[in-house]
Amino acid sequence: MADILEIEDLSFRYPDSPRQTVAEFSLNVPEGEIVVLAGPSGCGKSTLLRAVNGLIPHMYSGEYSGHVRVGGADVKESTMRDLAQKVGFLFQNPENQIFMFTVERDVAFGLENLGVPRPEMRARVDEAMRLLDIGALAQRAPYELSDGQKQRVALAGVLAMKPKLVILDEPTSLLDPKTAAELVDLVASLRKNLGTTFVVVEHRLDLLVKVADRLVVMNEGRKVMEGSPKKILFGENAESYGVTVPSVTRLQKMLSVDGLVSQDELMAPARLAEALGGRGK
Repeated sequence: MADILEIEDLSFRYPDSPRQTVAEFSLNVPEGEIVVLAGPSGCGKSTLLRAVNGLIPHMYSGEYSGHVRVGGADVKESTMRDLAQKVGFLFQNPENQIFMFTVERDVAFGLENLGVPRPEMRARVDEAMRLLDIGALAQRAPYELSDGQKQRVALAGVLAMKPKLVILDEPTSLLDPKTAAELVDLVASLRKNLGTTFVVVEHRLDLLVKVADRLVVMNEGRKVMEGSPKKILFGENAESYGVTVPSVTRLQKMLSVDGLVSQDELMAPARLAEALGGRGK
């Protein structure tokens, strides 16, 4: 399967910064994968995202080396217009990207900027709202919506552009646990039904590790760990790099030492409780 995202020895230093914010970072993401990027605040995750969607080097200047390719095209040699159709970006706070008078107009905003013909725009907007189950909100004003609904509207606007890659920047940080779980289920559904590729930056790993193919850990601008969520979270070093290992995973790890549960998969709390209940019968 072809790689949608290729990052090759990427390094970047902002002007007047004493050190590189991203240093010799490489990562390949095949089509249809969900990759979670974790690490402490200030480790370079946000800068890496800017390099993937083209804000670096097109909007932010600095010392840049290496290559970032999306769909085979080098980001440095692509226009922001072209990149907007290849890389979708969902901000941590959806209010940063929804600002029109109605939900429908918000979903259509990017397409209008690209000059997409109206019949095609209508079809894309309708399809995106159907996928996100927000058709009933089409004529609502964004300020009337809940945080979870705003996330869906923002994501619908991203999907209407039909990008090859979608980046989610801490998408659950403003959501309650139920709404956050619904968003993660939605990500898994979009990957399954559309083959969408996701790179997700997230501190709350308890939900996302269940659907992620890989977990990549950054520290001081460098990639320090990479592998399946199970391999990383059951290892010894993740927490030393500022990764918050989910409580249920720590419990499962401790109980597996005593042979009470298995380390074969990362268990959700309900699955772990079920396993422990069965052992007690």
